Amino acid sequence: MKILVATQKPFAAAAVNGIKAIGEKAGHTVSFLEKYEGTAELVAAVADADALIVRSDKVTAEVVAAAKNLKIVVRAGAGFDNLDLEALSAAKVVAMNTPGQNSNAVAELALGLMVFMNRNQFTPGTGLELKGKTIGIQAYGNVGRLVGKLAMGFGMNVLAFDPYLKDEQIEATGAKVAASLEDLYSKSDFISLHIPATAETKGSIGYNLVSKMPKKGCLINTARKEVINEEELIKVLEERDDLRYVTDIAPDRNAEFAEKFGKRFFSTPKKMGAETAEANVNAGLAAANQICDFFATGNTRFQLNKF
Repeated sequence: MKILVATQKPFAAAAVNGIKAIGEKAGHTVSFLEKYEGTAELVAAVADADALIVRSDKVTAEVVAAAKNLKIVVRAGAGFDNLDLEALSAAKVVAMNTPGQNSNAVAELALGLMVFMNRNQFTPGTGLELKGKTIGIQAYGNVGRLVGKLAMGFGMNVLAFDPYLKDEQIEATGAKVAASLEDLYSKSDFISLHIPATAETKGSIGYNLVSKMPKKGCLINTARKEVINEEELIKVLEERDDLRYVTDIAPDRNAEFAEKFGKRFFSTPKKMGAETAEANVNAGLAAANQICDFFATGNTRFQLNKF
């Protein structure tokens, strides 16, 4: 089988070497398309691929239609909104992600952004400590649980909300359970978002929730920019000059946020959640192993689509 690794933003050398070694040991051919400039190059490259590994690269209906031999696509990372699951399902192509491989990197960044904002973005002035503050974690999966664990190390109180988990699953980690989203926001000095961008969550974080945060509250977004209702968030930040927003996914209205809110707002120059050497390697190797296992045994443990 031919495994194509298509990455506009290439994996680290260690990941590239590891993916190649894993694939070839299993008897497959591994090829790489790196730093390509547009969809046309990807469309041409997937024509004879049996498997595809991507990072944030968009696997559109056009790409799927061009890949006549394609049997599996693995997104090296947790988020998968760059995969057209409908098109993949229609073509009977298995779509997977690699949950948990980037979790520690994202969790550490979330805590780092909290320290950064509480210390006036490292400029002169009296800041605040994290100890004794409450962090509300929206979605308590792999990343959310790690954020909670790290926050406890800072002496913070951890409150979590996840409608897909039982209360005892959350409480077993030492966190307390929020009765509702409104309860989470009203009791938390910090809110850390770890929800995917779905039809249900897109634009769901806005005025009604953020306005409930206590004085000097801070919203941290290391998830997806699409979950934020930017117009409503701007409105609440205008009305509440004590609230803050920090994100590693620049908003569409980034310049407006920066101009209006100064040090109450910060966005990283690019998405940095998984930008560590360890996460880069972990996700790439996991993707290669999942593909080889799929071809060898039919394992679809992390399948995202149904057909």
